[in-house]
Order: sequence, then structure tokens, then C-alpha cells
Amino acid sequence: MLKIAFHPIYKHHLPDGHRFPMAKYDLLPRQLLHEGTCTQDNFFEPTVIDDVHVLRCHTQDYLTNLKALTIERREARKIGFPLSEELVQRELIIAQGTILGCEYALEHGIAMNIAGGTHHAYTDHGEAFCMLNDQAIGARYLQAQGLAKKILVVDLDVHQGNGTAEIFQNDPTVFTFSMHGKANYPFKKETSDLDIALDTDTDDTTYLTILKDTLPGLISQEQPDFIFYLSGVDILASDKLGKLGCTIEGCLERDRYVLQICHDLQIPVQCSMGGGYSPEIKMIIDAHANTFRQAQDIYF
Repeated sequence: MLKIAFHPIYKHHLPDGHRFPMAKYDLLPRQLLHEGTCTQDNFFEPTVIDDVHVLRCHTQDYLTNLKALTIERREARKIGFPLSEELVQRELIIAQGTILGCEYALEHGIAMNIAGGTHHAYTDHGEAFCMLNDQAIGARYLQAQGLAKKILVVDLDVHQGNGTAEIFQNDPTVFTFSMHGKANYPFKKETSDLDIALDTDTDDTTYLTILKDTLPGLISQEQPDFIFYLSGVDILASDKLGKLGCTIEGCLERDRYVLQICHDLQIPVQCSMGGGYSPEIKMIIDAHANTFRQAQDIYF
């Protein structure tokens, strides 16, 4: 059975006019239930993560200041959300959802998190709507528990996974692959193990050709025993914060291709949703829902 991390705290109240589409975390599970892609049995509700798991990726000072809401104002501004106890609690729960998703993926082949993909969180600070790097925490958890040795992060959000690249720099046990828009945030990019920077308005054909020319060889080369997939839907041409030219059909084919490879090679995969900022919330929900639809079709 497909297991999906979700908690009501995922939908966090933001000031009116905030550009982050927080409503998607409420609407997406509703849509999946409404259309019959999922039932209530597919969802599990994570609790707050234990600090020991967070501290494999983030510094004690950063975690302490985050929990105490004593992050310096300049650093807090980079995060992009008004800091509050509930917001930090939300982040701690999302990260636990990814950890539990890792265990479910080992059991069922795949697991999902309605939120997560917080790849702009660095070892010692957060930025761009990311405070704790959920998939990095998941990777370190797997290794600490002896559940995986070599891990591949496939980050297909439109923005480079700069925090993930920094956390795993000089670490041969975790290979970071980021395929993103060249002209997008972050404007000063980190160095992943493999970065593919795409030109503005890259279309479906070009995008999918590059992905299909890259991923099989990368998996063959690295021989991972676990994959993290960050399936951001901000590659859409309609996205306000992306600059690529993909259609919703191209985004669906991307998800199908990645998940089919993981399935065929029997490599467990944990998926976190990442970004999506199209003006119409319906477009965001449909694009994210496609990832879950593909998971159900391929695995179950």
C-alpha cells in the first residue's frame, strides 16, 4: 500500500497576500481522496522528530535558536515565513514524516510526503521557505540505522538544491543530483555532485531528453540502494517562481519516468513534493496529484 505522510499542521496560516500557496497542503490530500486515488488508509500522521535525527544534518546552535525563535532577524528574513512556535513544530513534523516514509519505502518500494522537499535548508541556517532539510535528515537516518549505505538524491525542483549540496559536500556516500533552471534562485549556487542548469523556457522534449539521457547512467554508475526524489512542480511554464517551459503533461511524464526506473530496478524511493507556484491553485494541485497517481499506477 502507498503510504503518505500528512498532518493538519502542514497547512499553516500565513498573512494575507503571502506568495507561498500554503492551501495546497490541505487541498492536495482532499483531491486525492475525492478522485479515489487514495483512501484514508493511505495516510499516516507523523509526530515531532527526535532532535538526534535533526542533528545529523543541522548544528545544535541552529536547532536551539530555531526552537527558541531566537534566529537573528536577518537570517529569519531569509526563511520567508513569519517565525512562530507552530511553524517550527510544522517543520519538525514534516521531517519525521520523511523519516517514516523511508521505512515505508523499504517495505513497499515507495512512500510519499504531502509536504517536504525543503532543499534550501543548510547545515546552520534556513532560507527560501525551508528550515530543516527533510530528505537530508532522512538520508542520514537510513545510514545511521544501517538501512542504506549509498544514497542518490534526485532533485527535479526548478530551484537548485543548494542546502542539500552543502550538507553532503565531500561525502561520497550521498550523491546529489540537481536539474534546475539556470536563471532561477539561488543566484549563487552550490556545487552538487551533478548539476544540470537548464536554459529559460526549456520545453518538455528538451527537459525529458536530458533527464532520460542522464538518470539511467547515473544510477548505473552510483549503484544506490535508496533514492530520494524531490518532485517539485515549479518546472511548469505557468509557475511564478520558475522560468522553464514545461507543460503539465511533461511534468507527469517526468514523474512517471523517474518512478518507473525506481520500480524496475527495485530501488526504494521516498518522494517529497517540493515547490509549485502557478497562479491557479488548481494547476498546482493537479500537477502534484499526478505524482501520486503515477505512484499508485506503477507500484500498486
